[in-house]
Amino acid sequence: MSRVHAQARTTPRVRAEIKASSAPLKELAARYNISLATVRKWKRRDLPDDLSHRPHTLHTTLSEVQEAIVVELRRLLLLPLDDLLAVVREFINPDVSRAGLGRCLRRHGVSSLREMQAQESQGEEQPSKTFKDYEPGFIHVDIKYLPQMPGEAHRRYLFVAIDRATRWVFVHIYADQSEQSSVDFLSRLQRATPIKITKVLTDNGSQFTDRFTNKRRQASGKHVFDVRCKAMGIEHRLSPPRHPQTNGMVERFNGRISEAIKQTRFASAAQLEVTLKNYVKVYNQQIPQRALEHVAPLQALKNWYAKKPELFKKRVYNQSGLDS
Repeated sequence: MSRVHAQARTTPRVRAEIKASSAPLKELAARYNISLATVRKWKRRDLPDDLSHRPHTLHTTLSEVQEAIVVELRRLLLLPLDDLLAVVREFINPDVSRAGLGRCLRRHGVSSLREMQAQESQGEEQPSKTFKDYEPGFIHVDIKYLPQMPGEAHRRYLFVAIDRATRWVFVHIYADQSEQSSVDFLSRLQRATPIKITKVLTDNGSQFTDRFTNKRRQASGKHVFDVRCKAMGIEHRLSPPRHPQTNGMVERFNGRISEAIKQTRFASAAQLEVTLKNYVKVYNQQIPQRALEHVAPLQALKNWYAKKPELFKKRVYNQSGLDS
């Protein structure tokens, strides 16, 4: 199929006739009511197709690798342009403009969010299983290994908690993954979250349970993490052995953390920590989730607070520090 611009004065058939004709250029121009320059152009061209108007060299802010990351984020998360712009400026390229980002999306065929959402819904034969039936308060907890930074003698560990119903996330970095760290993280989580925590799901690591460290191979309930959960009125649940998909929600978030870390070469542990904190803020406040009907976790918290304030211990507010 030939490519013809909407404002073209000639058709592919006329262009082919001009190319094949031996008549003088002035005669061809008069015959088809076009300029001499147009006749010369189609005399020189081998094909009757219009060429792209895009410059041969694009002066773009984003590199090819950065554009590929942006396009993949658009496809995976279906972020609106303004939300995608916030993420790109925070983690990929702080100098990108809104107009430049829009042109990048158009070049790669991902500019229409409505069309992408329609294609995705058509491709889903069966709706995926979600946690919509759960109310806020069921928290998944896991630990992620962090890369060792310059000046560090040992690597550190990122403790991650995510609410099953709202995808709200809380993180804290520790020098180890001991029982004391797990208990301290639970206390920090309890103070930070506006939700009344009812259940906590963890894996079977020794920092969370004695399930595989005692002779009976069963959780005794006397582990320091179990004791702290009980004192807080929280039910501690364990994922089945060799079934990490049970805690897959927090595993997927850890994968996002890995991608964010790979994009930057950090000069210090402090720089890594600041980046992780900023990412969590952006994630909670600005990144819409498909499972949440395309709203961010913080908005999901507000929606739940409006419906069932009894599930919360304090009002939900935006975090500060994202406008700088």
